[in-house]
Amino acid sequence: MKILVTGGLGFIGSHTVVELQNEGFDVIVVDNLSNASIDVLDGIEAITGKRPIFEKFDLRDKLKVQEFFGKYDIDGVIHFAASKAVGESVEKPLLYYENNLGVLVYILQELEKKGGGNFIFSSSCTVYGQADEMPITEDAPVKPAESPYGNTKQIGEEIIRDTCKVNPELKAIALRYFNPFGSHPSNQIGELPLGVPQNLIPFITQTGIGLREQLSVFGDDYPTEDGTCIRDYIYVVDLAKAHVKALQRLLKGENASNYEVFNLGTGKGSSVLEVIQSFEKVSGQKLKYRIVDRRPGDVIQAYADTTKANKVLGWKAKATLDEAMKTAWDWERKVRNSDKDKS
Repeated sequence: MKILVTGGLGFIGSHTVVELQNEGFDVIVVDNLSNASIDVLDGIEAITGKRPIFEKFDLRDKLKVQEFFGKYDIDGVIHFAASKAVGESVEKPLLYYENNLGVLVYILQELEKKGGGNFIFSSSCTVYGQADEMPITEDAPVKPAESPYGNTKQIGEEIIRDTCKVNPELKAIALRYFNPFGSHPSNQIGELPLGVPQNLIPFITQTGIGLREQLSVFGDDYPTEDGTCIRDYIYVVDLAKAHVKALQRLLKGENASNYEVFNLGTGKGSSVLEVIQSFEKVSGQKLKYRIVDRRPGDVIQAYADTTKANKVLGWKAKATLDEAMKTAWDWERKVRNSDKDKS
């Protein structure tokens, strides 16, 4: 079966391509390389022994999208291709609406032309905003988004749901991620943020390796046990495997309706200081950090109720925080060592 993975050379996309190929799927990757490296193809091939078909183009080009679907007979789509930096989305909202929503519409239009299809959407726990109750279930209210990025995920889900309502042959699952991190245990692929990392763990590992002077911890006066914010950190390989489970659910016709939503997390919250302690444990070194003022827009805590994913999808996150942290640190050291070799 041929599966299209958009943004398939990115962080989560590349790990999902690996898991799909390990399960015997033929994968076609579309990526414009705006936030990914062509070298990731070599990493995927090194892990799986198979190189996915790769098409480089920008999915914002509607004609190219139409040409692609005319060229390939696709059995399923996993859609990652989107801009994802919250801060940047505040500064460049139109870029985010064009990239994250226009592209989604173009792909769904092509699936409709084919009479339907199987569609997995990369969504986010940001759709919940500042949730009232923990852990967060799929039934928690979707609140006004804190950023244009979060809004594109909310609107994206609405677009898919509305399309599914009028096209029963389109089957879709939206996967709401919590906080993915880590790298493949082979050390062949991992997270490669461009510029200053937007997420906590890459900033920690870059500080640990000496690339950043120190980590800023935004507030230690929150109503949590140690005063720092709490998030649900999920190992990227566990997350990737959930996409395969979701796709198989649709392909086997096991879905309860033609639009479903699942939270993907560990079900456990970890504070910023606990994440720092995990890094110090696996790296054997002290991390340079300082407490600074709170950052606007940060929610106090967010962690998933994973009951639905565990029972209905038959998937469960397995890696501990320390186990996943070790892969992130191993990857950071490999990347920096290879940079030194090149210079």
